[in-house]
Amino acid sequence: MPTAREALLDAAASTLAVLPWSEVRMGRIAAAAGFSRQTLYNEFGGKDGLGRALIGRAVDRYLAGVDEAVGAHAGTGRGPVELALWTVRAARADVLVRALLTGFWDARLPRPGPPGPRGDGAPEDAGGPPGHRPGASCQAAPAPAVLLALARDRAVAVLRGRGPSPDDTGLESRCEIALRIGLSYAVAPAVTAPSPVGSDAVRLVHEALAPGPKR
Repeated sequence: MPTAREALLDAAASTLAVLPWSEVRMGRIAAAAGFSRQTLYNEFGGKDGLGRALIGRAVDRYLAGVDEAVGAHAGTGRGPVELALWTVRAARADVLVRALLTGFWDARLPRPGPPGPRGDGAPEDAGGPPGHRPGASCQAAPAPAVLLALARDRAVAVLRGRGPSPDDTGLESRCEIALRIGLSYAVAPAVTAPSPVGSDAVRLVHEALAPGPKR
């Protein structure tokens, strides 16, 4: 059974799928999750804190997906390919992941921000009802380059878990190439007949990482 925090985040994500963030109301989210507004404010401190928590969860889920996608194929040599495929699918399925990877935050989305003066990620005036206490919230969202580096490093760590790699630099480069290709297809899909999500990225990663002719 999900915790109150997870249920509230799920309700906020569902609401964000149909309404721009500017029209999202705390009372609606609390009611949809089956909790009081006070509980919502206790957990997140206010709407800004809720937005940052949504963004933080998107970061965590994307990186957890990297671990899972690469780890499931660590022994097959398909780790970088699966990294690209997961990046395409995650960015297309979640507008927050797409914004995190591209740095483009349109008006429909909550905006990431630095931690507030208290240092807990919430603004000084969280906008809650009298007597509310600010809840835990995430730190500032990573910039796209930082998030890509985190994903690359996690993929490399998973792949190294199979045993010592003779070419760590090469492994990092292969994962970096796969990520960049995946991101490019997430932002600008190929202009071709409909195909499974990410299939074009998989093909290009295979071609890019294929061994060159021996000299």
